[in-house]
Amino acid sequence: MKTIVSRDNPRFKRLRRWATQHRARREDGVILLDGLHLIEALLAAGGRIDEVAVSQSGARRPEIAGWLAGRPNLEVLQFPDAPFAEFAATETPSGILAVAAKPTPAGPPACDADCVLLDGVQDPGNVGALLRTVAAAGVRQALLAPGCADPWAAKTLRAGQGAQFLLDVHEAVDLADFLSGYAGQGVVTRLDAPATLWQTPLDGPLAWVFGAEGQGVSAPVAAAAKLSVRIPMPGGTESLNVAAAAAICLFERVRRDQ
Repeated sequence: MKTIVSRDNPRFKRLRRWATQHRARREDGVILLDGLHLIEALLAAGGRIDEVAVSQSGARRPEIAGWLAGRPNLEVLQFPDAPFAEFAATETPSGILAVAAKPTPAGPPACDADCVLLDGVQDPGNVGALLRTVAAAGVRQALLAPGCADPWAAKTLRAGQGAQFLLDVHEAVDLADFLSGYAGQGVVTRLDAPATLWQTPLDGPLAWVFGAEGQGVSAPVAAAAKLSVRIPMPGGTESLNVAAAAAICLFERVRRDQ
C-alpha cells in the first residue's frame, strides 16, 4: 500500500479531476466506484478495477481491511481522510474508491430484443433507479437519448446499485431513429392513452419508452412508438415518478410471462 499525503501528487490531482469533471471521466473512459458494494458488483459481472484508493480511517475498517488482504497484488493508494474526501463520490465517504474502465456495449443496440428507452430523464437518482428496475426485470439493454443524466456518474451508480454492470447501456441514441427500425413494438405511457396497461397485449419484443420527469416523452419519439398505454391511477394523483411507472410496466410484462 502506497501512502500519499500531498495534494500536489499527480495521482491525487487525477482522482480529484475525475471526481469533479464529467468531461474528464468521459475523455479518459473511466468510472469511479465508491464503496465495496459497487466494486464487488463490477467484479461479479466480469469487470476489472485498475486501482483502489482508501482513506486512513477506511483502511482500518474490518470489512475494507479484510477485502484488501485478500487481494495482495492490487495497487492501493492510501490518503489522509481530508484529501480523500475531496475526490470521494459521496458526502459521507465509504473509505474506499476504485477506478475502472467505463463499460461499453460490444455492438449497436439489438433491434429484436426487449429494451428500455429513456428520453431526457435528467435526474441521476431516477436514471439509476430505472436501470436497477430494468436489470431486475430481465431486460438487458437500455438506450439513453442525449440530455439524460450520466448513467456512470456517482449518484447514478449509487442509485443503480450495480445494475449498470448487468446491462448494455447505449448513450446519446436517436430514439426515434432506433424505433423506426425496431422489429417489435415501441410502448409509451400517456395519460390520455385510450387503453390501460392491463388491457393491452404485450407480445413480441418491446421497447418501453419513458420520458423526462416534467415534459414526458418528446413528440418525435412518441410518434415513433407503435403503442400507447395508460397506467390506471384511481387515487387521483396527476402522475407517477418515472422510475415507479417503469417498474409497473416492466413487471406487468414479467407477470404475464410467468
